[in-house]
Order: sequence, then structure tokens, then C-alpha cells
Amino acid sequence: MPRRRALGLVSSLPLLGVPATGAWAQFRVEVAGVGLTRFPFSAVNFRGNDAAGENIAAIVRADLERSGQFVFVPPLNGSFDETSRPDLAPWRERGADSVLTGSVTRLADGRFDVRFRLWDSVRTADLGGQSLPSTPANLRVAAHKVADYVYEKLTGEKGVFSTRIAYVSKAGNTHRLWVADADGENAQAAFTSNEPIISPSWAPNGTQLAYVSFEKRKAEIVTHEVATGRRRVLASFRGSNSAPAWSPDGRQVVAALTLSGNAQLYAIDAGGGEPRRLSQSGSIDTEPVFSPDGKQIYFVSDRGGSPQIYRMPAAGGSAQRVTFTGNYNISPALSPDGRWLAFISRINGAFRLHVMDLASGNVTALTETGGDESPSFAPNSRMIIYATRDKGAEALMTTTVDGRIKTRLAGAQGDIREPEWGPYLR
Repeated sequence: MPRRRALGLVSSLPLLGVPATGAWAQFRVEVAGVGLTRFPFSAVNFRGNDAAGENIAAIVRADLERSGQFVFVPPLNGSFDETSRPDLAPWRERGADSVLTGSVTRLADGRFDVRFRLWDSVRTADLGGQSLPSTPANLRVAAHKVADYVYEKLTGEKGVFSTRIAYVSKAGNTHRLWVADADGENAQAAFTSNEPIISPSWAPNGTQLAYVSFEKRKAEIVTHEVATGRRRVLASFRGSNSAPAWSPDGRQVVAALTLSGNAQLYAIDAGGGEPRRLSQSGSIDTEPVFSPDGKQIYFVSDRGGSPQIYRMPAAGGSAQRVTFTGNYNISPALSPDGRWLAFISRINGAFRLHVMDLASGNVTALTETGGDESPSFAPNSRMIIYATRDKGAEALMTTTVDGRIKTRLAGAQGDIREPEWGPYLR
């Protein structure tokens, strides 16, 4: 079975196995591309960082560079922390518009106190700082929060570095659902099965995932509390239950069910209960996703003869075709700001990530690879994560919405797919 899973999946359960050579939970970051004007910043090593297990300044640097909006300027020599008031003129002359300083201090209870301060070297202004107590295991999270602070102060937009991603891997006959930091590090296996796991979908509060599990040799939709591991079967109706998507208010899940024979879209209360049919076609309707305001559902259907993306009212009703470029368009993803539609289009046999400006309908190809799948937007709508094949290997990638800056979160080997970027934690 090819990596594409949109149409035919619900009726092709025996074909789900895909050979793989192994899976890696940790990733390295490789940034490529030339973007627009970026913020030049510098960050010194945090005083006392040697006592910690993570390099706070290095993590902050990697986060900011990955966003495509920052370029790193090597720091000046000297010892600085959050209490220092550095002479900012030499930093400005070096080209750094902002400077981050800080410290890491071990507390009596075994935790660490991560403190930092951000300076605007152009205006010679103190942009503030914070103190972030952290357990040793959560030092990376503290570093991501530092990066979020810097990003918001300098761009005016909320950072996404302390959010999480979910993805699926396959090694031999072992399938795992992973939850990781937004940079791919600190990955934890949320669920392991000898049967396939597909279509992870974050709840809007970021505490639960819905996904399809085949552990009972049948496609069932399961909800999973990430913190506790508590699982509950939400949909195990006659036939196949697939492609879950949460409503923005978290009150319902829309999924593709084959109760009528062919896959159609149904709404299910998040607490369980009988499904309510939304789509009424004689074709295959699947891969639903809500618009950010919850008023519309975008989905894939072959009702026109080939897979295309449509939208309809969230309560059901007539559908309107959205994609017209190419004869095979699947895997819709809506940006949280409602501006962009990302999807996968087959062009001359190659599956490539595209993005549509919903206001104008203009479509742009973001990649030159041929095996892209499963796009998902960051919660600030600035980046997209997707799975692909790059240089002959499976990889997770992020790209800026304009396609100018791409980051490879690349494992050394293995079958890694279906990434889903989680929301801001509430």
C-alpha cells in the first residue's frame, strides 16, 4: 500500500502493513532555505548551565532558527546572566538586534531555576525576563518557553515551541504513537501495538488524542488522555471507523464511517453515543477537518470522479468543491487563523505539499519532494509539519507557509508518518 491513505483505506484493512527498517524517537534539526529578512539575535551560554543536562541557550537558538524568522549572531566574549546590564553597543555593531542572557541554578529541592533577560540592542531597551522553576526532566520545556517569550517579544506573535506534536512509527510489526516536543525531541511512546495505528488528531485543549486503532483486528476510533494513558473506545460501529477530527469546541468528533456501505461523514458526541450522519453521497467521503470557527467541514471525496477537497456546513448539507488544480488532492489541513488550506496534490505521479490562500484561491507548491503526506499547521499558522521521503529516507519536515525555510526533523532510518501539531495548551 502506498503512503497515501485518503481514499480506499476504509475498505482496505488487510493492506495496511508497510515494511520498515526501524523507528527513531529522537530527531536532529537541519534548516535549509533562504527566507525574507530575519531578526538577527544572539544568546550567551546561561551561567551555571554546566550543572544541567540541557543547553538552554542552544535549544532556544534552534527553536528560533527553525521558525524561519531569526538568524543567529555569535555572542561576544564575556560572562553575562540575567542580572547583568551589558553594554549593548558592541552587540549592535556585531549585527545583533537582540541579546538573550540568563542562568541556571540548582534549587535545594533538586529542581532548577531557569532565569533569563532579553535586551533590545538597537533601542538599548530591557525587554523583560522570567524565572522558570523546572524539574531536571523538564529543562527542555523550560528552554522552549524561553524561546516562546523571545519570539513573542520580537515578532508580536505567540510562539509555538512549547507545544507538542504527535506522530506514528512502525518498526517491524511494532506500531507506536509518539508524543514529542515541537522540535521532535523528548519523544515518549503514548501507545504501542502490534496492529496499525493511524490518523492521530489532537483535542483542542491539547490533553487528548483521538486515533484509529486496529488492535481488535477492526478499525476503531479511540480517545487517549496523554497525561494518564487512559483510553476509551469512541467509535466501534459496524464496518470501518476512521479519520477522526475534533470540533474546535471539543464537544464532538467527526469521522468517516461505513455504516451505509461506503464511507460517509458522521458526527459523534465526544462523550460517546450514536453517530449522526452529515454527508449524503454515493461516493467515498473521508478525511474531515473543521474550519477554525467550527462552521464548516472540509473533507475529501471522489464524488466528482477523482479525489478532491470539498467543504460543507458543519451540521451537514450540500458540499462545495474547493480544489480544482490537479486531478488528485487529499489530506486537507486548515490553518488556525483560517487563512490557509494545506493539502497533498499528486503531480505527475509525485505527491507534493501545496497551500491555498482561501481568500484568493491561489495555490502554491511548497516542496519538490515526491512522497509528502499528512500536513498539519502549527497553532500560530506560521509553519506546517508533514511527513515525506527525503534523500531516500523517511522524514518529518517543517516548512514555513511560504515554503522558503524548511527544517528536517530526520531520524536515521525507519517508517515515520502522520504528524499532527498540537494546539496551545490551555
